[in-house]
Amino acid sequence: MSGDREEDMKEAMLYSPLEDGEVQCYLCNHRCIISLSKRGICGVRENREGKLYTLVYGRAISLNVDPVEKKPLFHLSPGSTSFSMAAVGCNFRCLQCQNHEISQLPRDQEGRIEGSEVSPAKVVSLAKQYGCQSISYTYTEPTIYFEYAYDISRQARQEGIKNIFVTNGYMTGEALDTIQPYLDAANVDLKSFREKFYRDVCGARLEPILENLKRMRQMGIWVEITTLVIPTLNDSDQE
Repeated sequence: MSGDREEDMKEAMLYSPLEDGEVQCYLCNHRCIISLSKRGICGVRENREGKLYTLVYGRAISLNVDPVEKKPLFHLSPGSTSFSMAAVGCNFRCLQCQNHEISQLPRDQEGRIEGSEVSPAKVVSLAKQYGCQSISYTYTEPTIYFEYAYDISRQARQEGIKNIFVTNGYMTGEALDTIQPYLDAANVDLKSFREKFYRDVCGARLEPILENLKRMRQMGIWVEITTLVIPTLNDSDQE
């Protein structure tokens, strides 16, 4: 499906208009300045006539029921199932990405947006139908489909369903403040303790992620950390 129809779009949260029709997104720590008719690094947030729109609201590329331990979370509702969902796109470009077919799809397919139309209410309904104790925003990066995840998480909270971000941790403080009232847990993929790794392999920075890990704990969000060990890249004795 193409995501460039007006009805496919929803005005984004967390951005500011600038001069000459540009906008600045402050959803993640790239803080992209986006020119007219262009998209941010994530490939799914577009400047249309001086307003920033998300192209993936209500468009799920993957829906599945997983053991919560697959997220992986081992100390939040152990033994339960989590309704897992994702939209296309990512604000990283990790060379070792396990889900590159969907995370990098807008880049690889010249901006193409794919996904089935699934409303926030439907996601929550499916989670209840399958007896899931939580909804996991996973497989790609939940920060870049923030508006979609935010609306789902609010409705899930009303139904007593927990919300889990499986994330690279690169959201801004503003985004974290916005989602915090509804976010129960996060598994943060801490890819390395070296700035060079983040710069060369992911196209990002380490420092904001470490800061967010501390802030999540201070906010009372349950945090578990995953590191994918890549021989010769992040497995040194120093790390």
